Amino acid sequence: MKSFACGDVVPGCGRTFSAADEDGILAQVAAHAGADHGLTEVPPALVAQVRSRITVAG
Repeated sequence: MKSFACGDVVPGCGRTFSAADEDGILAQVAAHAGADHGLTEVPPALVAQVRSRITVAG
């Protein structure tokens, strides 16, 4: 299981995500970015930041 905390990339955001793999995390993050941060698309640089902060859940 993998996990990601949005606050690691967007200070002040408390949302966290978990999924079996990185693709699952990225799908959830893309939906969250649009709904909660107003992004219509996730730039490649942001995807890279998210990927670098995904961890293996405990």
